[in-house]
Amino acid sequence: MTERDTPGALTYFRQFFALERDVFVLSVAMFAFSLGFQMTGRYMGEYIVALGGTSVVVGLYGSFGNLIGAVYPYPGGAISDRIGSRTALTVFGFASAVGFALWLFAEQLAVGPVPAWAWIFVGLVFAQAWKSFGLGATFAIVKQSVPNDRLATGFASTETFRRVAFLVGPLVAAGLVAAYGFDLGFRYVIGVALAAAVVATVAQHILYEAEGDSFGKEFAGVAQIREDLASLPDPLRPLLVGDTLVRFANGMVYVFAVLVVTRELRTTATIFGVFLAPEALFGVFLAVEMAVALLTMVPVAKLTQRSGLVPAVGLGFLVYSVFPVLLVNAPEGGLTVAGVALSEAVVVGAIWAFSGLRFAGLPAHKALIVGPAEKDAGGRVTGSYYLVRNAITIPSAAVGGWLYSTGGLALAGLALSGPQLAFTLATGVGLLGTAYFLLRGEEFEAYA
Repeated sequence: MTERDTPGALTYFRQFFALERDVFVLSVAMFAFSLGFQMTGRYMGEYIVALGGTSVVVGLYGSFGNLIGAVYPYPGGAISDRIGSRTALTVFGFASAVGFALWLFAEQLAVGPVPAWAWIFVGLVFAQAWKSFGLGATFAIVKQSVPNDRLATGFASTETFRRVAFLVGPLVAAGLVAAYGFDLGFRYVIGVALAAAVVATVAQHILYEAEGDSFGKEFAGVAQIREDLASLPDPLRPLLVGDTLVRFANGMVYVFAVLVVTRELRTTATIFGVFLAPEALFGVFLAVEMAVALLTMVPVAKLTQRSGLVPAVGLGFLVYSVFPVLLVNAPEGGLTVAGVALSEAVVVGAIWAFSGLRFAGLPAHKALIVGPAEKDAGGRVTGSYYLVRNAITIPSAAVGGWLYSTGGLALAGLALSGPQLAFTLATGVGLLGTAYFLLRGEEFEAYA
């Protein structure tokens, strides 16, 4: 095959849309639910505090989300096996809509000793239900549809489709928060997410045709967990160790990023004549982050065909690791570079743009996970990998919340506040994982 004949990312993107209608419907539903999750999830720390929670509660919420992410895929697969993909999609979609509704009416549901923020935890149990179905199936679709030496490009195509929702969502949230303030505006945001979940659930139930589809069989159920874990391909082990450390570090700070922007930095800006308070500006920062991700994923995925997967994954890990310490230490009032004065909003925005580069390595990361798997075992390998990684990272947000809530400490002559302590230690843990992977990581043979 000549260079001219080599399929590009756009070709795979077209192939993705040319798949059978059930896969296309699943993809559209993925867009709708991703839109809802991205609009709401990154603001949840601020929402919990607004409902009376503390930073410790925010940390516990993050760890609770990690717990759900670790244990949901296998039960989700078992349910799909028992009731079929079409029914499972409907049930999971409806459950997610219920979760958004609980978030929306959390304050009204607070009765007696049960605080309003407690309903955010209950809502999360339902809101993440749809995601439990899609993880292994998405990996398996790409594994079965794309040649091994083009896996990263195939994942870049599907990720680009999903990440468009991640770009649109924060902009919608920023607009609503800017127009109505956080208290009312964020409730409108949740309302939009709820509406998207309802429409997607109804649409997929009507349009989805499950004849001949094997999505529900990708995870074999709880009985096979031990066997699947024992049979993880050897090349995945260094990746799993490094990834787990990096994700533990990210978990320490993920739910607190909004609090750093809105309550520590308190960054504001005026864009096109519209004043944006910190809560609204945070949505713009998220959109900037995702715009960089969308611009870099496909080119980096194409580059892996020459450079291999390991450098791209290492780049993503490095950005994951460095971002926390950069954000929490963003210079108050901005800075001057080469005689040019940069406002605080520009500097913080540049840091979020840098954060977007972590997604550049995501397609390569996914390819490195599923690539070594046997042809018909992509879903099980993916489920086993994420089960281990997510189980170990469960306490990360709680650890970050505890550090965030402390009065800080003096380290090497520097006085670190609680947020600085949490974010700095997160960077240290992430760099440890990055170094381990770069030293021990194994290249997938199709890219070697």
